[in-house]
Amino acid sequence: MARIARVEVFAPDEIAIVHVLNRTVRRCFLMGNDPVSGKNFDHRKAWMETELQALAKSMGIDLLCHAILSNHFHLVLRSRPDVVALWDDSQVAHRWLMLCPKRKDANQQPEEPNEFELNSIRNDPARLKEIRTRLSDVSWWMRLLSQKIAQRANLDDKEVGKFWQARYRAVRLLDETAILACAAYVDLNPIRAAMAETIETSDYTSAQQRALELRDSLQNEANGNNTVAPSPRVEELTSKPIAKSLCPLTIDELRDEIGACCHTAGDRASDKGFLPMSVADYLELLDWTARQIRADKRGATPVTANRIFERLGIDAEVWCELTRDFGRLFGTVAGKPKVIESTRSRNRHQRYKIRSRARELLTAEA
Repeated sequence: MARIARVEVFAPDEIAIVHVLNRTVRRCFLMGNDPVSGKNFDHRKAWMETELQALAKSMGIDLLCHAILSNHFHLVLRSRPDVVALWDDSQVAHRWLMLCPKRKDANQQPEEPNEFELNSIRNDPARLKEIRTRLSDVSWWMRLLSQKIAQRANLDDKEVGKFWQARYRAVRLLDETAILACAAYVDLNPIRAAMAETIETSDYTSAQQRALELRDSLQNEANGNNTVAPSPRVEELTSKPIAKSLCPLTIDELRDEIGACCHTAGDRASDKGFLPMSVADYLELLDWTARQIRADKRGATPVTANRIFERLGIDAEVWCELTRDFGRLFGTVAGKPKVIESTRSRNRHQRYKIRSRARELLTAEA
């Protein structure tokens, strides 16, 4: 059976949370240590973080999670047409021209657009409408990101041709269980790949940046008698600018501001969270999950994780399989069976297929 077209699953005119991933051609290690050429391409991960910052700064899309590995990357994105709708015509034109500049400086960075360039968009209603739509389009985010990294890598290698294996894969996350499981799946990728042993040393992940920010915020409040000195590896780590591009994790539906919650400092689209838990609780859950998945680790379920599982209506074993095999369990959309069954594609109103193992894992929950 052919896969349902993406436009049937999510579109830039609605708020949607989507897990996207892309792989390098033939899964070669073109963003890490390449065993064939003996070269190290870790600098391309830094390129990608820089591009993610630029996209988060200019587009109406929230960057919720990211993990950049040696031959692929994962992102969890949330389209925000409600935020884009609040931008005036000048903001829309300026943001687009910073993404696709007419001029660049000596360092190949976008130059500030002039009035003529801004007016070429502001005075063209059809083009202005098209660009406003693009700014909340996940496909345009992925198009700009993949294209820029591919062009730069080919120039770096003095090669031509494909850098990415194919078009990106996308799975829409329909409910809280799917969002939490997918976030953990993405953030734990380096640990599962044996590239790191702990969350705070998992380079190029959103989990690492959230952990480092939490450490920094609590550092001055820590009681000297109860403070445990971090290991030398952790002590030398500092948060990166990408941390400011990440959407806040915590959402409090009772106390948080209602509406778009536009970000005003210029680092990202909005300040709206996406999980009903604190950053500390989320990181504790990740740590517990990583210990359960890895055969050479031992651990026990903390009290915090128990509360989370009870609220979601799933047990620890189900949770571990969800976060370990998320990519194989879900296809076009992800969520509990009853949520998937009640959802239809946008235009043709088709049903979504639920893979048998995913149904087995999640049907028993309350």
